[in-house]
Amino acid sequence: MNQVIDTILNHRSIRSYLDKELPEEHLELLVRCAQKAPSSNNGQPVTIIAVTDKAKKAQLSELCGNQAFIAEAGVFFAFCIDFYRGKLACEKTNNEFYITDELSATVIGTFDAGLAMQNMIVAAESLGYGTVPIGGILNDSHAVIKLLEIPDYVFPICGLVVGFPKEQSAVKPRLPLKAVFNREKYDMNQRIYIDEYDEVMTKYMEERTNGESRRNWSETISRVYRVKGRRSIKQAMENQKFYNR
Repeated sequence: MNQVIDTILNHRSIRSYLDKELPEEHLELLVRCAQKAPSSNNGQPVTIIAVTDKAKKAQLSELCGNQAFIAEAGVFFAFCIDFYRGKLACEKTNNEFYITDELSATVIGTFDAGLAMQNMIVAAESLGYGTVPIGGILNDSHAVIKLLEIPDYVFPICGLVVGFPKEQSAVKPRLPLKAVFNREKYDMNQRIYIDEYDEVMTKYMEERTNGESRRNWSETISRVYRVKGRRSIKQAMENQKFYNR
């Protein structure tokens, strides 16, 4: 075990922050750490927009599902799939630009953005900051794109809040290792593992809510997955010149 592994294993999402800005040198350091993540073909199709302006953070708080802690925390990072630079490279070298016409651009960009975000999470938490990823940035992509003045061929795929924790939350239990760590082939005993995990999560929720909730993992995730996905995402990406041919 070492400090890096300890930081990863002690991750928890923080949703309560002090109204305190991060030092500028830490903002740059966190982005440098994110930049060091692996990237497909060294394409680096990721741009990170740091939002510290209180008015903008308040707007993002509303756009991302009225999550108040976005406005409270020191910074909101918008992680964007960015093929605008790739388009410029093709123009510079007199080559056609087709990557965004296919789903592969979304897959590559999302994967690279996720790797970059995880690097930033580990770096931020190693410095004592709290973090929480924000999927709600996809709730109203059109409005986020307009607010952050994002050009064509760029799309905000996920957000990350970083700040000084007001209070620490408990580390949330994960699925049993045997559920996700399969050897040689897929383990079809997933229902057994889910039953085990539901018991663990019931106890966790009881402790977390002082007995007010016993909601397990199956109940929680069913509430999410029974709702149809954000249908506006495809249209918003098409407006950014993805899938245009």
